[in-house]
Order: sequence, then structure tokens, then C-alpha cells
Amino acid sequence: MGLLAGSTVMLLTVIWGSCVVVGRCDIRDSVAVDGTITKGFHPTETGVSTDIWTCYAASIMAISVIPFVIVQVPQVLNSTSGRHLAVLIALIISVSMLVSYCVYQVFQPWIQRRRLAFAKHKHVISGILRHLKKQAFGKLLTEDGEPNTEIIRKLFETIDENRDGHLSPSELKALIIGIRFEEIDFDKDDAVMKVMADFDTSLDSYIQEEEFVKGITKWINEAKQTGGAYLEPNAGTFKFIDQFHQQTKREHALLGSEEQSDEVVEHVENPRWISFKAVLMLLVGTLIAAAFADPLVDAVDNFSTATSIPSFFISFIALPLATNSSEAVSAIIFATRKKQRTASLTFSELYGAVTMNNVLCLSVFLALVYVRGLTWDFSSEVLVILIVCIVMGAFASFRTTFPLWTCSIAYILYPFSLALVYVLDYVFGWS
Repeated sequence: MGLLAGSTVMLLTVIWGSCVVVGRCDIRDSVAVDGTITKGFHPTETGVSTDIWTCYAASIMAISVIPFVIVQVPQVLNSTSGRHLAVLIALIISVSMLVSYCVYQVFQPWIQRRRLAFAKHKHVISGILRHLKKQAFGKLLTEDGEPNTEIIRKLFETIDENRDGHLSPSELKALIIGIRFEEIDFDKDDAVMKVMADFDTSLDSYIQEEEFVKGITKWINEAKQTGGAYLEPNAGTFKFIDQFHQQTKREHALLGSEEQSDEVVEHVENPRWISFKAVLMLLVGTLIAAAFADPLVDAVDNFSTATSIPSFFISFIALPLATNSSEAVSAIIFATRKKQRTASLTFSELYGAVTMNNVLCLSVFLALVYVRGLTWDFSSEVLVILIVCIVMGAFASFRTTFPLWTCSIAYILYPFSLALVYVLDYVFGWS
């Protein structure tokens, strides 16, 4: 438990803060600019930015502490009769969360692609509305902010180049290409299909004038709900369309890039053998960990006795430093690339490692405690895990940009955690 708590604390404090320091870039408009560092160590104008999926990973990490809370309830209530039952309930919930987390990891790429495709579609909608607003010279809406159907009909006639009374997919594609979306890269044919699906209620593969009016009206009303209504001075219309366009750009940026990696990915000639080898190595690693668990604990106790160093320092500081060294090095190396994508991968890796500590390692530990009828008595370690995971999880769940000053929170948490465990264990006698 000392190793588990120490690993969690080190990942979310020392390593997390170091990644902010080495990965910092200049912050402009509340977003870190990739590869740009001209302001040195400015506490508020330099920092790192991540995508929205990293926020979700932090939220999952915070939720994963639920089994710790459950197993600790009998001790908080000073009850001895319900401790065995609490361990069983915590074990069931921990295993369920482990399975759910694995399923989420499997389906996350599919979910991410769907969210990204939806964000791109919204961006196309906002771009078309902004283009039509310019073509209508600010008269796309009436004085009271309602869609101006007469102007929309005139815009339809402008887009209908062959004057046949309806818009074909080729005319719609010409409109989309003519707008020149420079902010994002998307499949024009796919965008045409989705826009046609929004407008073509008759399913004849053409957009009639009434369908165009209804579709644009629907888009405008949706933009009003999302972008808010702000009066433009002396313009007789509303500028929520521009607000809507800016918001769709931010949503797309938060979802991250579709690029797979900055690394060169080599072709895998035998994926089945690679998969089998990976599973085999995981099993071998598990067997090694199981075989050397008792000797490791004995070695820590003997080393503590021989050097008169409390075993707390060895299990809480030295062992986590050794076991997380490779993860720390890879995370810091990724952070030094100073890009939003690599920062997202770095922090997601840290949150994922802590989540696996909280569900996988705890599941194994709870299973041993329950099967052997042992007593759960790790209040100080559990308290530290709860404090660090909840503080850092809540902090990282509601923001995507971390200025340089935020690393101080992580660095302060580390000595605080050490002092807390030491005081609870050696002063108040908590186990």
C-alpha cells in the first residue's frame, strides 16, 4: 500500500509538475501555442494545453477512488462488524470499474472520431451561415433577430447557378469549396452528404427552395441557442453567427488532431504474433511481480532495520521512484516536444497510470485481503490517495490550459503528502 500510494502521489505531483515546466509554451488567447517559447518562465503567460479527452481521463481518475472510499467507511464509523463486507463491496466495484475502463479504452477511438466528425459538421454549418451573412450584407436576420426568409430566398437564387429551382450536390459542393475553410481540413464530399441530409427532407437528392429556407432557419435558431444573441451596433442584425463560428473552432481544437502520431510508424508484418507476444509478456511480468512481492517486502524491512531508515520512506519514496522511472522519463521526453498533442498524450498517460493503480492494483489487493480474511487498516495511505487524486482530478477536469504557476500546486502537494503520512503513521499511530 505504501508503494501504491507513493506511485500515485509521485505521478500526480513531481512528474505532473515537471511536465508542465518542460512542456511550457507561450499562451495566447488562453491556449498554448505549439513550439513557441519566447516568455521564459512567466508564471501566467507560459504553460501547456491539452485536448478535451485529457479532461475526461482526469475525471475518470478522480472517479476511480470510489472503492477506496467504500472500503474505508467502516473505519470512519469505527465499526468492526462491517469491514469484511466493505472489502467485498469495494472489490466488486473495483473490478467493475476496471472492466468498464478497459471497454472505454477500446471504444474511445471510435467515440473520438464520431465527436470530431460532428464538430467538423458544426464548423461547416457555422462557416456557411457566416458566408451567407456576408452575402446578405448583414440582413440575414430581421430587426428582431428572426431569420429573414426573403433574403434567404434571394441567397438560394444566387447559389442556384443553373436556375433550375433546386440545388444539386455539385452546386452545394461549389459553395463549400468557395467558402475556403482554412481552419480545418475535412472531406468535402462527406460534408456535402451531411448538409444534404440536413436539408433534403423529400429525399430526392436535391434541395428545393422551401427546404433551403427551412434548413437555414433551423441552423440560425440552433446558432442563436449556442452562440447567444449580441446586438451589433448600427447593423440591424445580431452577431451570434460569428460567436457560433468561433465556438465551433474552439470545440474542434479541444477535440484534438486526427494525426496518429509524430513518430514514424513501421508496418507490422505479423500483428497476430505481436499481439500474442504482448499478452505473453504481460503474463510473465505478472508472474514475476507475484513471485518477488514477498522478497521485496522482506528486503525493504531488512534494509530499513539495517540503516535505521523508516520503512515508510523506502516504500513511499524510493520504490515509487524506481518503479516509475521509465514512465517519468517517457512522459518528460514527450512533454519537451512542446505540442498540444504530445502534452495531451503525456497527461493522459499519467492519469491512466493512476487509474490503473486505483482499479487494477487495488482489485488484486482487495481480493487478497478478502480471501485471506485479513484486516484492512491503511487509513493514512488511503487518505493521501484520496486527497491527491481528488485535488488533481478536479483541477484537471475543468480546464485544458495549465499556466506555469499550476506546477506549484503539484510540487506543494508532494511534501504535504509525505508529511501527512509520516505524521499519521508515526505520531498518531495510524497504519
